Amino acid sequence: MDAMGLLPSAHVDTFARDSLPPAAQWPRLRFDLGAPHYPDRLNCGAELLDGTIARLGPDRPAVRDRAGAVWTYGELKERVDRVAHTLVEDLGVVPGNRVLLRGPTTPHLAVCWLAVMKAGAVAVTVLAAHRARELAEICRIARIRHALCDARSAGELVKAAVPSLRMTLFGGGSPRDLLRLSARKPPSYDPVPTSADDVAIVAFTSGTTGRPKGCLHFHRDVLAVADTFSARLVRPRPDDVFGGSPPLGFTFGLGGLVVFPLRAGASTLLADRSGAGQLLADVQRQRISVLFTAPTAYRAMLERIGAHDTSSLRRCVSAGEHLPAALWHAWRRATGLRLVNGIGATEMLHIFLAADDDARPGTTGRPVPGYEARVVGDDGVPVPDGSPGLLAVRGPTGCRYLADERQTAYVRDGWNVTGDRYVRDAEGWFTFLGRADDLIVSAGYNIAGAEVEDALLRHPDVLEAAVVGRPDERRGEVAVAHVVLRAGVPRDGAAAERLREFTTKEIAPYKCPREIVFHDALPRTPNGKLQRFLLRSGPPPAPLQSPRD
Repeated sequence: MDAMGLLPSAHVDTFARDSLPPAAQWPRLRFDLGAPHYPDRLNCGAELLDGTIARLGPDRPAVRDRAGAVWTYGELKERVDRVAHTLVEDLGVVPGNRVLLRGPTTPHLAVCWLAVMKAGAVAVTVLAAHRARELAEICRIARIRHALCDARSAGELVKAAVPSLRMTLFGGGSPRDLLRLSARKPPSYDPVPTSADDVAIVAFTSGTTGRPKGCLHFHRDVLAVADTFSARLVRPRPDDVFGGSPPLGFTFGLGGLVVFPLRAGASTLLADRSGAGQLLADVQRQRISVLFTAPTAYRAMLERIGAHDTSSLRRCVSAGEHLPAALWHAWRRATGLRLVNGIGATEMLHIFLAADDDARPGTTGRPVPGYEARVVGDDGVPVPDGSPGLLAVRGPTGCRYLADERQTAYVRDGWNVTGDRYVRDAEGWFTFLGRADDLIVSAGYNIAGAEVEDALLRHPDVLEAAVVGRPDERRGEVAVAHVVLRAGVPRDGAAAERLREFTTKEIAPYKCPREIVFHDALPRTPNGKLQRFLLRSGPPPAPLQSPRD
């Protein structure tokens, strides 16, 4: 082991390991609470494909698309291995290089992710909705020089003008298209024998500040979330069909739609644009049995569920935002199924607190086997049951930021302190009270108010901006922008629409404010500090509110 206590690395490019926080700032990892142990040499991509084939054979269905195509595990492995050859032989990727993956959810994007794993590189999967400024910052922080991008999603990445970035498109049909290059390669590839604690992915989260944080997760971490939450609460079967709405750029989607089904030998529908109507159609046509989405989508599906056959469903996982008890009961009445509620974090990779069939609606649940959780005060000392405080958790995964001073704010005394306010009852059930910061959670998406404010302030008509969350029945919260315009600019619907169009070009559309409220001045203390609580609690100054549909 090295000075960090890590196993010898297979990485040639050691940037990711070199950028880990000091060992003293790590959470205390727990492997004695029901989490499995893994061998020293472990490649999660090989385990998810080669390992599953060794157990269950190559002829089982693995991935599906909406057009009706179905690839078996053997066919998926051949495609992955051909792309891995291309990465190494044509594109010059070496173990440890960070490779940006961008595009809508498709089987080809999953192939790219698995190929990056098997080649020993580090996957940085981003959202198709990310804009040029965001992409440029992610590439700068992670020192990315290689990108695999769906041809439909290339525009913003080109606009980002990342120095020395080698971008390879797929799905566009050009002579240098990744799919054409890989078709010439051998159908078998020997995976790089990575260490169990070599970095496999850098998952980015904007957190509460809007400044991206890269979360480093190891090969064993990828398998650990499958062998704890998925194995113990989702309890997948080889004949399951997984489906859902979260994109692969979120670890919720990466786990629920790629890692968990492949670990179990099940199949998964990988398709973009999964609104409520489309999700229900997918369930009916593809016979989805395990569904992953946010409470907002479950609420929307209830409005039209009677027109669809959902009898194939047997497990429905809800995460990304608080699940109200009324919604849990409504879904149970409509389908006969208990929602598997949970909370996760990019820093922890996936869900660590969840409710099984014994759920108490309105609570988040109890620690997933393999994890432990407690509620602490601001001083880190556990508070009595029934008293509110901050959620602290630890287990086989944990927060390791990529060269970021915010590590010591998230990890305290060996515990991951998530920034969520909770209360635990005497029987160990945890109930969510709200965020301890200004993070807005809307329809399962995390929105940092500061990032939206920065985008608004780049518009020449905006003098001041403050963005806060407002409770919303359908989305949990929506982002509301409180704006002061320069003198002479009319405060009307046209101005609101101009700001909305501007921010949509600056940041991902899901981050853009759904309401814009104009003010003469924002409320501040005598020393100039913005009083956000007044914006949250006070009524908007009529008639200047401009809601977004």
